[in-house]
Amino acid sequence: MANAGTYYVYILASGRHGTLYIGVTNNIRVRLEQHRTGRGSEFVKKYRVHRLVYVETFGSPQEAITREKQLKNWRRDWKIRLVEEHNLDWSDLSHLP
Repeated sequence: MANAGTYYVYILASGRHGTLYIGVTNNIRVRLEQHRTGRGSEFVKKYRVHRLVYVETFGSPQEAITREKQLKNWRRDWKIRLVEEHNLDWSDLSHLP
């Protein structure tokens, strides 16, 4: 999932309909590893939000940051609906290429 010039907006969840975390990165694999080892975010560490349930890709950091801010301002039920439109079972997507 890491390509030069590719930026990712991602949603992590603690479980189905659990605590959500929205982030942006240019290297999803490294960022997930940081989160899972407690180096990515105090929020993620505290609430054990490690399951990658949604990812979008962008060609520029500005586009990704704009989308991240948009999603962070959404109501919780909209975020849940977005995840379920693409990942009904809330499966961990971190294994995808």
